Amino acid sequence: MHIAGLIRALIDRLIRHERGQSMVEYALILVLIAVVVIAVLIILGNQVANVFCNISGAIGQ
Repeated sequence: MHIAGLIRALIDRLIRHERGQSMVEYALILVLIAVVVIAVLIILGNQVANVFCNISGAIGQ
C-alpha cells in the first residue's frame, strides 16, 4: 500500500505542475496581447483620437 501512495502522490504532483505551467502560458499570452494592443494604440493613437473627435463633433451639431 505504501507504493500505491507514492504513485498517487507523484501523479498529484505532475497534475499540479501541468496546471501551474498552463497558468503561466495563459499569463504569457495575455501579456503578449497587452503589448500588441499598447503598440497599436501608440502607433494609431492620434488617428483614433481624431475619429472620436469627428464623431463627437458630428453628434454635437
